[in-house]
Amino acid sequence: MNATVHMTPPLQAPAESGLALDKKRYLWMISPALPVIGIAALAGYQFSPRPIKKVFALAGPILIHLVIPTIDTIIGKDNNNPSAEQIKLLEQDPYYARLVKTFIPLQYAANIYACYLTGRKETSLLDKVLLGMTMGAINGVAINTAHELSHKQARVDHILSHLALVPTGYNHFRVEHPYGHHKRAATPEDPASSKMGESFYQFWPRTVVGSFKSSIEIETNRLKRKGQTFWSKDNELLQGWAMTGVFHSSMLAIFGKGTLPYLATQAFYGITLFELINYIEHYGLLRQKNADGKYQRTMPEHSWNNNNIVTNLFLYQLQRHSDHHAYPTRPFQALRHFDEAPELPSGYASMLLPALIPPLWFNMMDKLVFKHYKGDLNKANIHPSRRAKIFKKFGVLDKLLNRETVEA
Repeated sequence: MNATVHMTPPLQAPAESGLALDKKRYLWMISPALPVIGIAALAGYQFSPRPIKKVFALAGPILIHLVIPTIDTIIGKDNNNPSAEQIKLLEQDPYYARLVKTFIPLQYAANIYACYLTGRKETSLLDKVLLGMTMGAINGVAINTAHELSHKQARVDHILSHLALVPTGYNHFRVEHPYGHHKRAATPEDPASSKMGESFYQFWPRTVVGSFKSSIEIETNRLKRKGQTFWSKDNELLQGWAMTGVFHSSMLAIFGKGTLPYLATQAFYGITLFELINYIEHYGLLRQKNADGKYQRTMPEHSWNNNNIVTNLFLYQLQRHSDHHAYPTRPFQALRHFDEAPELPSGYASMLLPALIPPLWFNMMDKLVFKHYKGDLNKANIHPSRRAKIFKKFGVLDKLLNRETVEA
């Protein structure tokens, strides 16, 4: 007896419906266009008159810290959310994955061009450092490209993730982020979650060293389950570090030791930019423990969010961080906004410089943490050395708030 089986075809978004489905469809090209902007700045540096060369050399920091925050403030927010059906359509559209991957060859073209310029005898040490900061801005955003790819299942995506991490040498991120940070986010045990009262200068060494150690532990345990040692050829960390070694040694061999100040600067600046964003994302937020002593699952209230559209276009909607933690494998184009998620005063790009000035940062953000927990700072993730001072400070503020409420 023959039976006819009717299969329901998967949801597909016709090409002509793409723009109707996602009004920002072509605006997402802004992120992979960033290395092209870098190449244009490098060309401007090479061919411009000497008096304005340094403006082009410093184009990256100018873009990240001045241009993007200004445009972000002017254009404002995007609170649109895709429906459940739209999410399925967006997830199946290969256009977005291609955009993410396009970033990488352009990133390498920009880095090789920068190595050529910084390897020349006429390039001063100061210019090498400034060019390193410009490329560090691009390679810092590339870590976010690696982040998007690190959550995919395909091995080729993991390799591409490592390629995006190679210039900064931050390959351990591919392992630690999906298997470490996503497990421990918004807890004191997570090296990538900053604590209330912890300055960025305290956070930077803690997260860099802690994440590195965590990645080794994660990969060692993975290989052990397969009956292999850390020094196995299947070790993803060793593979990533080997890729980094090949790239940097090749640049030094081809363009000379004069590129060394540039290579060091871009790596340090790129890592610092990325860790500034990590510092911002979970500052002071804490998952509470259940009766069994285990942390509750990650919820929207455990990540700082923002909907400023320009920064989201550059960072693949990383600012919709709560939805990313709820659905780590969900691609950037389908991430949603949650009204109940704590909101930053402005976009990530605008928050970078305040995060570098501890008194300004604490004055801005500690009040928001206090407000988020409705005055109960026992629910916050507070740096142990600052706990007494913070409780004393907000104990006074709490009395003032109560007095104002009574008087009103």
